[in-house]
Amino acid sequence: MYGTPHIVSDVMTHTVASVGRWASFRVIVGMMQDWQVSALPVLEGEGRVVGVVSEADLLPTEELRDSPEEGYALLRRPADVAKVGALTAGDLMSSPAITVRANAILAEAARIMARERVKRLPVVDETGLLEGVISRADLLKVFLRDDEDIAEEVRRDIVANLFPLSSSVIQVEVHDGVATLTGKVRDSALIPVAARLVRAVEGVVNVECDLTDHSAH
Repeated sequence: MYGTPHIVSDVMTHTVASVGRWASFRVIVGMMQDWQVSALPVLEGEGRVVGVVSEADLLPTEELRDSPEEGYALLRRPADVAKVGALTAGDLMSSPAITVRANAILAEAARIMARERVKRLPVVDETGLLEGVISRADLLKVFLRDDEDIAEEVRRDIVANLFPLSSSVIQVEVHDGVATLTGKVRDSALIPVAARLVRAVEGVVNVECDLTDHSAH
């Protein structure tokens, strides 16, 4: 395997707003506004995540408060009906919580978010204790990597391994996340492999592979 994929702990937020099981509806709304977040982990004991309460969990009550007749028409799921009039995080939350481990690679976190249609995931340790939270915005941080940092990873982990006899004459440049490889190689069959591996480097947004066969005239 070339390179070391970034993991959740590299980009997650360590300071996390959370609530206990008995937090009231008003406290939950206030914390969401204060922290500018759309969901809060619900904790019990020493910090074990037992659920997540999100804006979607609060909507059934809000819909009924603003327009009772329309609200009931919008509540099509039994779970939504059960949350109407709920007063605490424990009653409002979605449980069990959808979480991710700190050592998971970012692609795994992205897949979970897409599959579960959530914007944030609590990050937990092996016992379920909260360690942080990762959001969609956090996943995009890898694309802010320094260009030279990306280029050095490509040279060290891909070029030097795929083309050990030609690595000194292969040029790697990265500008705004676009990686360009130029030079001559002894095994042209490895050129598409190199392009594929470079494209997988975190922070790379596109690849321009101008490598040519050393034997070509």
